Amino acid sequence: MKQRLQKIISAAGVTSRRKAEGMLREGRVTVNGLMAQLGDSADPDTDDVRIDGELIARPARCTYIILNKPRGYVTTLSDEKNRHCVSELVRDAGVRLYPVGRLDMYSEGLLIMTDDGEFANRMMHPSSDTNKTYHAWISGDCTERELSVMQSRLSIDGYVIRPAQVSVIGRDGDCTVLEIVIHEGRNRQIRKMCDIAGLKLTRLKRVAEGKLLLGDLKSGHWRYLTPEELQDV
Repeated sequence: MKQRLQKIISAAGVTSRRKAEGMLREGRVTVNGLMAQLGDSADPDTDDVRIDGELIARPARCTYIILNKPRGYVTTLSDEKNRHCVSELVRDAGVRLYPVGRLDMYSEGLLIMTDDGEFANRMMHPSSDTNKTYHAWISGDCTERELSVMQSRLSIDGYVIRPAQVSVIGRDGDCTVLEIVIHEGRNRQIRKMCDIAGLKLTRLKRVAEGKLLLGDLKSGHWRYLTPEELQDV
């Protein structure tokens, strides 16, 4: 599977992605004997990738999945309170996978899990600036004032968040369904935003993270990320 060269070099433990980009600009990287450029891709399993003529180590194959986390599960591998953990849902993956970020126990939806620590750290680092999209079920109606509050620069636990994108996308029984796009992903951020706006949140589901979409994946099920999806994250 082809990957960006800077990702291959970083995964091999040679240097950071940023420094790898500098090596590419300086013409120090070759693929199958040809000088590579920034933006080029290669297959780490089959292509000959060298820096200054030295063959880089082939990285171990890692696993990347999307889980549709149900409500009632905690995003840990074990729990001292004997609550259900997301690790129980991915045992059949055959490897030990770690959640990338968190969804609280009463939230559901898209959760990335992997055994690639560098990938996980990059996804969770504040500089990644990955938008996260949620559907939120709100009891009753939402007024324009309440929606305006939700889109304000609110202070969450002493931190002023960037304005969220909030829109009404439908009704579900007695609930108004909102689509909310946030940028930072502070602890229980949307729940706290709803509290500030005076809205009663009854259900919260993450449906996208960046370009990754939950789609029609059933609750409690998982699937591998596609090569195209890995290129986008």
